[in-house]
Formats: sequence, C-alpha cells, structure tokens
Amino acid sequence: MSGPSVARRPDSGGTAVALTWLYAPGDRPEVVRKALEAGADAVIVDLEDAVAPDRREYARAATAELLAGPPAPDGAGVPVHVRVHGEADVRALAGLPGLAGIRLPKITHAASVHHVAALAPGVPLYPLLESALAIEHAYSIAGAHPEVRGIALGEADLRADLGVRDDTGLDWSRGRVVVAARAAGLDPPAMSVFPDVRDLAGLSASCAHGRGLGLLGRAAIHPRQLPVIERAFRPTPREVEAAREVVEAARSEEGALALPDGRFVDAAVVATARRTLALAHRDD
Repeated sequence: MSGPSVARRPDSGGTAVALTWLYAPGDRPEVVRKALEAGADAVIVDLEDAVAPDRREYARAATAELLAGPPAPDGAGVPVHVRVHGEADVRALAGLPGLAGIRLPKITHAASVHHVAALAPGVPLYPLLESALAIEHAYSIAGAHPEVRGIALGEADLRADLGVRDDTGLDWSRGRVVVAARAAGLDPPAMSVFPDVRDLAGLSASCAHGRGLGLLGRAAIHPRQLPVIERAFRPTPREVEAAREVVEAARSEEGALALPDGRFVDAAVVATARRTLALAHRDD
C-alpha cells in the first residue's frame, strides 16, 4: 500500500504525551492513508469492530502491507497501533517494523495479556477493558507485563454490560482505570470515542468532564474531532502561567512554601505543575 510513511519501532508513540488517537478501518486502505495525514498523534488501524467478518483476512493483509512498508525519515511518520481481532492478527503483524502497539479488545484477565506478550515479544500492549469483570481486574491487567504501556475503556461494550444509560454512569469505572493505571506506573488512560461526529460541542463538554476525572486524551473516529480533543486536554494559558509560577518558586526554595497569592505549594503540587508544563510544550 503506497502513501504516507509510518513511524518505525521502537517508537511506540514518541516521547511526547499523545492526546489524539484516530481510528481507521483496516479494510479501507484509502481511509487509513487519510488518517495518517489527519494530524493525530497516533493512528489505530481497526481489525475488530470496524471490519465485517468476510473482510478480516483482507484487512489483515492490507495492514501488514502498510506496516512492512519503507520506513519514514528520522523524526517523521505517525505511530500506528492495531486493534486486533484475534491471535491470527497478532501472529501476522507482530514482527513488522511499523507496528507501534497492539490494542487488545475485551481483555478480562492478566493471563490474556501474557499470552499476547509471548506471541509478540517487544511490542507495546494496550489492553481495553470492556466489561464489569475487566474493571474488577483493572490493576492486575495494568500491571500484567512490562510491555503493557497503557490501559483504556471500551465504553460501548461496557455500557451494554452494565446496563448504563446515562454517560455519567460510567464515571466510577473511568475513575477505577485512572487509579489502576497510576498504581501500575502507566500514563493516564485516554477516553473512549465520542460516537456523534457532528456534535463537537458535546465532544468538548465530554472531554472536559473526562479531564476532571483524570483521563488524558481521547480516541477519535473522524478527523474533525481531533482539534476539539487537542484543545480540551491542553492546559489553558492561565494553567500554564500558574504552573510556571510554581516551578519557578520551587527552584528558589526547598520544601513546602506559600506563593504571594496564598497558594500552598509542596512537592506534589510542584510535580503536577511540571506535568502541566510538559503537556503545554509537548510539541516543542
């Protein structure tokens, strides 16, 4: 498949924090090519829900062709993750240089993660938690293997499993994966997709709610969603200025201190401020 180059391993998404993850169906190479040029931090080629059963072999072959293609120049290319459908996908793609990560759907136990890690040594893994049982095992899944680089919710399936109608009914589960990721030393989870590609105001409000829960970044299903997600999770100018004041104060004094405006600053506040500045300058 000709078209834009993809990033080569071992780059699993770059050193910068990824905020946008754009899904593209694996059986539509032309859509994948467009996704690679859409400006997302990473592209997720979907071999699972987005592909009809009779198209899965074709999707696997097209994705393998993409990931085996010529490498991008140094510093160029978009990291490509693949949401696999089963073991055949893992075996076909694991050794390809363009594979930056494997998304593992419907994971419920750490044993499943170990199984995939044995089939794809050295490939970063991202389990998706999509059931009540998975949420109960969130920490053991997050810490199952050194190649687990992140976890996330599959909210459509989880909503159906829990019988949840209102979106806020998932907040406890979202908080659970945030805590599990942190406890396992992983980056904060990204939010699941927002299904209405026309409701950008709703997407922005949903992202703001998720950010308040500790989630960071979001998967998208259309390029028009990318700038909304980016804005929602980037620090505001006011947040950046406040973080800069904290970091500057910490350079001159050790231990706890109070800023002129009355804010109390300790080590945890300084660490948060540094993360804010790193996120604000992630593209520098």
